[in-house]
Amino acid sequence: MKKSLLLFIASILLIGLLSACGTGGQKNGSGEQKKVLKMGTSADYAPFEYIDTAKGNDIIGFDVDLAKMIAKELGYEIQIVDMDFTGLIPALQSGKVDFVLAGMTPTEKRKKSVDFSDVYYVARNMIVSKKGSGIKTVEDLKGKTVGVQTGSIQEGEANKIAKTVDMKIESRNRIPELIQEIQAGRFDAAIIEDTVAKGYLKNSNGKLEGHTMPTSEQEAGSAIAFPKGSKLRDEFNKVLQEKMKNGEVDKLIKKWFDQ
Repeated sequence: MKKSLLLFIASILLIGLLSACGTGGQKNGSGEQKKVLKMGTSADYAPFEYIDTAKGNDIIGFDVDLAKMIAKELGYEIQIVDMDFTGLIPALQSGKVDFVLAGMTPTEKRKKSVDFSDVYYVARNMIVSKKGSGIKTVEDLKGKTVGVQTGSIQEGEANKIAKTVDMKIESRNRIPELIQEIQAGRFDAAIIEDTVAKGYLKNSNGKLEGHTMPTSEQEAGSAIAFPKGSKLRDEFNKVLQEKMKNGEVDKLIKKWFDQ
């Protein structure tokens, strides 16, 4: 009798445990299970993705709003995973995240490792330096120490420039580190995407200046990255194209870039 009672209690506990184990989803108002996707990003790239500490600890920005807009249309919830930019593609390949939205350019090298969506935004590069530095053009970088974000398209662009302009290239994991190095006098300049650079220029109290670089063939815009063969790529692409055609993506661009 005691043994039967113990087996009955164990069965009840097992059923409760199994009921508590979901698929990583969250229930919505109607009690249905919502699928959760992990979005990899590097939250140091305002206005694409960043943390406004004056308003809280949440990661916000253009890419975040874009991800949520697409995910909502497809019935997904988004969980954001913040990491260094160089860790994003390895995180996709190891399954730690389902997709990456981080202002990433779909270069030929990256395409060998991951699949990309259609391009959703195109920007240009900018040379950022101290006010009055006299650095305005690529040629002015001769003999200078130039900072770039590790693994970024700007790092590739700097290496390309260095073939004809004698300059020293230094890389850092995060954009704020580049700005700090300029302000400390350890870097003469940095190459940063213009939409990102403008935010730092605005907040520098006139201590920094920026000059847009000529368009490069490497500047192919930003796209969403997925693991090789992921079915999510086509799902996201379909919604992305719809949102671009109906003007919703343009509304997000105006919200985050026209400030």
